Amino acid sequence: MTLKLATPALENPEFYVPGLPADWVTARYGIPVNEVAKLGSAENPFGPSPKAVAAITHELGNIHMYASWTAEPLRDALAEKYGYVPENFVCGSGETEVIALIIRAYAEPGGKVLMTRPCFPMYHLFAEAEGRQPVYLDTPTMTCDVDAYLDAIEHDTRIVFVTNPHSPSGTWLEEADVRRIVEAAPHALVALDEAYVHYSDTPGYLHLAGEYDNLIVLRTFSKAFGLAGLRLGFGVAHPDLIPPLLAVKPTWNVGRLQIAGGIAALADDEHVDRTVAAILEGKAHVTGRFEELDRFRLVPGTRSNFMLIEILDPDTDSTRVFDGLLERGVIVKDGSVSFRGLEKRYLRSDINLPHRMDHLVDALADLP
Repeated sequence: MTLKLATPALENPEFYVPGLPADWVTARYGIPVNEVAKLGSAENPFGPSPKAVAAITHELGNIHMYASWTAEPLRDALAEKYGYVPENFVCGSGETEVIALIIRAYAEPGGKVLMTRPCFPMYHLFAEAEGRQPVYLDTPTMTCDVDAYLDAIEHDTRIVFVTNPHSPSGTWLEEADVRRIVEAAPHALVALDEAYVHYSDTPGYLHLAGEYDNLIVLRTFSKAFGLAGLRLGFGVAHPDLIPPLLAVKPTWNVGRLQIAGGIAALADDEHVDRTVAAILEGKAHVTGRFEELDRFRLVPGTRSNFMLIEILDPDTDSTRVFDGLLERGVIVKDGSVSFRGLEKRYLRSDINLPHRMDHLVDALADLP
């Protein structure tokens, strides 16, 4: 039987490539799980927020009841935390779901969705699956050329993605540059993705959502809060931008455990602060260690909990290095597989605790 698909892209779809789990390395190479440096998913090295775990455990007895379809208790908590009203927020099963809702609600079939290349793959994967048109600005220096990005905004551009810190490089845009992009696209929705903003040593630009009616700022509970497996994220925007997103989302996309965990995590500043301090320590440590290597270099300027590694040795490539690291108990991301535009010269690695960074650098030094 041949069924009609919604878009031609679904006939041979491309899928997101997540970081490998540690037990895959254990099964393949016999390395104990606790000795694997899992540096391909930007997860929290200290695990989930303890307050979130307690709240989720307490809520287990209520999972026979439906949650608020808009995640209203969480919207209330977000509004109180960030100085908005609940109507400014949309919640999703991970920030990635909110990205999908934006593409569905604010770009018609064939509509142009602007992004850098490389970028977080879900931007173009969702756009293609929904029959929208990704438009790329190549960033060979791994930083966004704002003037060139402004030139790429056309009269029929529907969505403009801005990732800050950038993925996969971790580089940072100052507020004045973000404002220039938003103000250059009054006819388009600018989606400012701040998934990794806690590691930037700034409060981020969430306040801009209160100043512009064509901007949505996105954040996740997966990273600094340590709730990647819970799946929870949100967007904050002018209240007029929220109803179309609510209309296209699955009705009960955020469940009771997600709501309870998210509310508690918002109040767990101790866990977030500990995590950020450890990542900053790990970044300083690994930056020094990389000075020992002559075949690899760190792309400078990361303000995230990951870093981009450039391969300087012309006799190897990202896939060979990726495989060699796996054999030595280190999981990273092969840029040629995970990010369009990186080709075979880059890897992305998490920034983690110093002993994990030592494992990475020692494994790189040991490669033939």
